[in-house]
Amino acid sequence: MNQVTLTINGIRITAPEGEKLLWAALDNGIYIPNLCGLKENTEPLAACRLCFVEIQGRNKPVTACTETVTERMVVDTKGEQCLRLAKSGFELLMASHALDCGHCLKNRNCELQRIAHHLRVSLKPRILRKILRDLPVDDSHPAFIYDPNKCVLCGRCIWVCRNHVKSGVFGFAHRGFQRRVTTFGDEPMGRSDCDGCLECVRVCPTGALVERGAVPRLGRTEPVY
Repeated sequence: MNQVTLTINGIRITAPEGEKLLWAALDNGIYIPNLCGLKENTEPLAACRLCFVEIQGRNKPVTACTETVTERMVVDTKGEQCLRLAKSGFELLMASHALDCGHCLKNRNCELQRIAHHLRVSLKPRILRKILRDLPVDDSHPAFIYDPNKCVLCGRCIWVCRNHVKSGVFGFAHRGFQRRVTTFGDEPMGRSDCDGCLECVRVCPTGALVERGAVPRLGRTEPVY
């Protein structure tokens, strides 16, 4: 496969021709905040709106998950505009997130914590008023638990269930603030055709989908700036 050469944050790297910028950066140890990205998905969802970068010659930031690398591309992931967009998007996301790191099974293994650390922001919203959805937790399945209050609606579980596992058990339902992941007919997960392969748990970036019986990692994790 042909390779292209590009520069990210002053670092010269190579990536396969046709590769998305997000994966070119991550594969070379350059972190870009993201929640909905899955390398196997060739048609990015671009749902989380956190992976903004600035590209030389462009008049506004673009999402790294949808941008294809090109020869001699010059990228800045630390520009004022892209960081402002990422921080605003993260603040909006956390304003409706049920934050409980100390008791969460994904504590210290959560993408939200990693993003907060990278952006040097608090997990608790500082500007927006906190509004929680207070939806019921679905613990009906013998293999996993789904907490919609910790779900960031990234769509990873839906994609992997439909395209990798070939099951298609999960899907989005409802609109706006009540939007959530559910099964056909809005039945409890335990009554669905899910065979408990746990691929959905593997790709979930937060504590929304966790394996039943897992033990939380305790300890302070929230960055304070």
